[in-house]
Amino acid sequence: MNPAEPLPILKYPDPRLLRVARPVAAVDARVRALTERMFATMYGAKGIGLAATQVDVHERVIVIDVSEERNQPLVLINPVLEWASPETRKGDEGCLSVPGVYDGVERALAVRVRALDAQGHSRLIEAEGLLAVCIQHEMDHLMGKVFVEYLSLLKRNRIKSKLLKAAREDERDSDGERSTERPGQRSAQPF
Repeated sequence: MNPAEPLPILKYPDPRLLRVARPVAAVDARVRALTERMFATMYGAKGIGLAATQVDVHERVIVIDVSEERNQPLVLINPVLEWASPETRKGDEGCLSVPGVYDGVERALAVRVRALDAQGHSRLIEAEGLLAVCIQHEMDHLMGKVFVEYLSLLKRNRIKSKLLKAAREDERDSDGERSTERPGQRSAQPF
């Protein structure tokens, strides 16, 4: 069996990241193939979560795997947040769509989400810790929100300028053999 082909990940400040995802009408072979490609994309980019919005598919689909062994894939289709704990914690987040940028975001410590799985069965997921943070981060993407929107306007503008400059440099150097790794950039992005 051939592995699923990865998809290109949209980079902030691409305006397509701001689109609100529409519900999936039916969990069928097309949606299952999308989730396989999303997992291939997420694992290939060393992420732990990916929303369909990030690969320019504007449907309510999320894939997650927060396990150390990368063997506990979780598919959330049409997720609905049913409950979030009043207790919150601020923790560093990163994003596959905002490479090399990490900053503190306040999130609920625990959540309860109802969603369909890859077979179309309804599931109730109760999550805490890293899984809860990842679910909240990816659900934000489905609403057209990138984690940097939780930061100050000054920080957002600096991030936007940095990423636009990096994109221009990558475009200019795409014919060369220069590495795209930037000094100080972390090689693994969590979400």
